[in-house]
Amino acid sequence: MTLAPLIKLNDGHTIPQVGLGTWPLDDDQVATAVVHAVEAGYRHIDTAVKYGNEEGVGNGIRASGVDRGELFVTTKLDGQFQGQDRALEGLEGSLKRLKLDYVDLLLIHWPLPQRDDYVSTWKTFERLQQEGKAKSIGVSNFKPAHLERLMAECEVVPAVNQIQLSPAITRVAEREFHARHGIVTESYSPLGGPGAGLLDAPVLAQLGEKYGKTPGQLVLRWHIQQGIVTIPKSGNPDRMAENLDIFDFALDSQDLAEIAILEEAPDAGIDSDVTGH
Repeated sequence: MTLAPLIKLNDGHTIPQVGLGTWPLDDDQVATAVVHAVEAGYRHIDTAVKYGNEEGVGNGIRASGVDRGELFVTTKLDGQFQGQDRALEGLEGSLKRLKLDYVDLLLIHWPLPQRDDYVSTWKTFERLQQEGKAKSIGVSNFKPAHLERLMAECEVVPAVNQIQLSPAITRVAEREFHARHGIVTESYSPLGGPGAGLLDAPVLAQLGEKYGKTPGQLVLRWHIQQGIVTIPKSGNPDRMAENLDIFDFALDSQDLAEIAILEEAPDAGIDSDVTGH
């Protein structure tokens, strides 16, 4: 069993560097997946209201037999819970479905700047953190401009920004901004997502022969060496174990230079000024 390293957050808590992404698994699928993941060594589980599987995640946690204190559980509140105090109801519903007293990390799922509610939502998150219902609070899909506004108008700097990120969509400017402000970068779709073709790149096949690793393992190792927290999605026990088997080798500078050719145009990723829910 492999345990991922821990990354320290700006609030003093720690987060396992590799987590289990659970979208689009349903309640039954995700309960089984969580049990297998915990057996493989995962201690970080990522869900969201929008995924519709929080109840299954909670069932899997209890079925795993691992003490709650050993697990790091993230959920996200989407747009229906943005606005003055709406997050109170949102997190209450999540905790009820998860059957937990608290989550380790609560995220605003999307900034939705056209609605202009994310600042008031963040202030409610600060209250939830003070009440102990969320140990750490953060955001997802936020751009530096959104983060700058939060930091100017609120008290707490987000601990995490979870964004679409891979060797094809590197978000260098965003990661540099996060680093300057003590915000941990967390990647979703780290392997490129369905239909992206990232794992078919010839350079990954060549490096796979060098290290005896799969393209997916090489890409996840790329994330680890950037100091990024990453949440690959899988319901397959063998793939889960494979995704954790990335701590017995390191990519060298030449490897990283070769992987850099996979970067796509700056506008290739999701634009959260116009996308979200």
